[in-house]
Amino acid sequence: METTNKDIQQIKDEWNQQGRKYASDVNAMVEFGETKGWENWKGEEPKDDRGNLAEAVLQVLKAANENNTVTQFRADFPPAHTPLIELMKEKGQSIMQLQFIDAQKIVFVTGTAYEQRQAFILNNKDILELDASIAAVGKSKQNNVFAIAANNSISTTQGWEGPIIATFPLDKAKDIGITELIPFNDGLKVLLVSSDGIYIISNTDETMIHPLPDPEDDEWEPYMDMENATLSNDNKYIVVGDQAYDHRVLDSDGNEITEIGTQSAYPDFCMFSKDDKQLITNSCHFYNGITIGVATSDFQNINIPAYEGGEDCITIEDGMRVYCGVSTSEFYILGDAFGYIKAVDTKGNSIWRHFLGSTITGLTISDDEKTLWVGAASGMLHKLQLNQGVRDDHTIGTANHYEDFRMVFWKDEPILTW
Repeated sequence: METTNKDIQQIKDEWNQQGRKYASDVNAMVEFGETKGWENWKGEEPKDDRGNLAEAVLQVLKAANENNTVTQFRADFPPAHTPLIELMKEKGQSIMQLQFIDAQKIVFVTGTAYEQRQAFILNNKDILELDASIAAVGKSKQNNVFAIAANNSISTTQGWEGPIIATFPLDKAKDIGITELIPFNDGLKVLLVSSDGIYIISNTDETMIHPLPDPEDDEWEPYMDMENATLSNDNKYIVVGDQAYDHRVLDSDGNEITEIGTQSAYPDFCMFSKDDKQLITNSCHFYNGITIGVATSDFQNINIPAYEGGEDCITIEDGMRVYCGVSTSEFYILGDAFGYIKAVDTKGNSIWRHFLGSTITGLTISDDEKTLWVGAASGMLHKLQLNQGVRDDHTIGTANHYEDFRMVFWKDEPILTW
C-alpha cells in the first residue's frame, strides 16, 4: 500500500512524541539509579512502543536516500535503536575492525571472523567497497602501519596503501577466522587473534602464544571463546586472554611475565592507556562485567588473585561487559554489550555515557580525538563529533556528542545513510 504524505506526517508525529518521552524517561531512570542506588528504583522500566512504525520509517529512509533528502529525513526522524530490533535480528551484522586512516577516512569490515566478510573505506560519507578476498584489517599502535589479511597471506604497509614492509604467507594459521589483527610498530611482526589460537606472525615463524597446551591431553585443541589480546603502544608487552584463561602478560616475544586474575567469570577484553602506564582488563558474566586497572611499572611483582582484586589493581568500571575500546589522552572509551559507549579515566571516574544500541563491536578515533566512529552488531556504523552538542532530544546518555550520521549495513539491503 502506498504511503501518503498524510500517513508520513502521522508516523513522524508518533515517532517524535514517543521517542522524546522514551529518551527522557530512560535518562531520568539511569540518573536515579546511579545517584540514589538501583535498589531504590521502584518505577517501571521505560518502554519504546514504536516497533509498529519501523517498516514504514525504513521505507521513508530508503526514499530519502534515493532522493538525496537524508538531511531532512534525519531532522524529521531522529534515529533510534529499540523500534528496529526485530528488523535487526534478521538483517543486522557486526561492524568490526575499525581503523582510522586520516582526515575523515576509516577502513572497516562487516561480519564476524567466520562469516564472509566485506571490507569498506568510509571517507566522509562516501563508501568504497574493497576487494572481497580481504579477511581482516589492522593498524599498529604507533607509526601508522597497516596490516591486511587476504588469501591466507598478511601484508603490512607504511600507511594505508603505502609501501609494503613485509608479507607473511600463512601456514599454521591458514584458513582460520581472524578476530583481530595488530601489526607491530615496525611492521615486521603481526599479532593474530583467533578462536583457534593467538599467534605472533613473522618472516621466520608463526608462534602460537595462547592458549597454553595441556601436556596431559593428547587430543588438546586450542579452540577458545571470547579470545582477546592487545599490544602496548610501545610494543614492549603483549596481553592475551579468553573465556577459560586469566589474562596473561607476555613480553614482545611471547614469554609470560605474570597473570592477572579474573574479577568476574570470563576474561574478555584488555587495553593499555595511551601513555602505557596502565593496563585495563575486563571480565564478564552474562551482560555485565568488571574492568580493573593495573600499573605497568612493576608487572614482575604484582599479585592479583581471581575474584579478590587486591592493592595491585583498582576498579575502573564495575558494570560493563566490554567488547572494544580506544585509549585517548584523557580517558578510555569503552563499548559494551548493552549498546553503550562510556568514557572512564585511569582512576575509575566516569566521564560520560552515550547509548547507541546493540552490542558495540568496533571503535576508532581520529588522531585529534575529535571524531569517533562506532560499529555495532545492529549493522549500524555511527560517526560522532565529540563534545559538539547533542543533535536532538531523542538522545540517551550524558555525553555532549553530535552524531553526523549513522550508516546502515544490513544484509541483502542497500547501504543507507540516516
